[in-house]
Amino acid sequence: MASSHEHYTLPRAEFDTGPKILIVVAPYYRAIADGLVAGARAEIEAAGGTHETIEVPGALEIPTVIGIAGRLANFDGYVALGCVVRGETTHYDTVCNDSSRGLTLLGLQGLCIGNGILTVENMPQAEVRADPDGQNKGGGAAAAALHLVALSRKWGASRKGVGFRAPREDTIVAGDSEGPSTA
Repeated sequence: MASSHEHYTLPRAEFDTGPKILIVVAPYYRAIADGLVAGARAEIEAAGGTHETIEVPGALEIPTVIGIAGRLANFDGYVALGCVVRGETTHYDTVCNDSSRGLTLLGLQGLCIGNGILTVENMPQAEVRADPDGQNKGGGAAAAALHLVALSRKWGASRKGVGFRAPREDTIVAGDSEGPSTA
């Protein structure tokens, strides 16, 4: 069983300016969601960050909301929280796979996301994983997002003049009405 093994945890990410993190949670199982959110908030605050929390109907909506926020809002990172418990149908597989795939695709586009959507066989497994004093998967998801934000800031800070450079004074630019002199 994985819980009997010791796991290495990276040191907490450090920031000169605290990051702004959006927590997106599907509170279908309210007690589980509350534990996940408590762990995430504590980790963000311990790293000097601020957070905002938004609730969505279910785990499938989490990637959509993060994608919207990534385009229209100003957050440094995102924490996805929820819980999917195996049932009698294949709906479990669809929700687990599609929510995870959606978050992965957003991450590959450059968003800093910690995935704390629990995928469990039963409620006792969820309770242990969501408990901030237990496995604290909400805190772990927040820590993952914070580490990605720190890396993004580290690598992003070294860039200057990404893209096109301004033309030199003696360069002719397409559409320039001055153009070269024919005299």
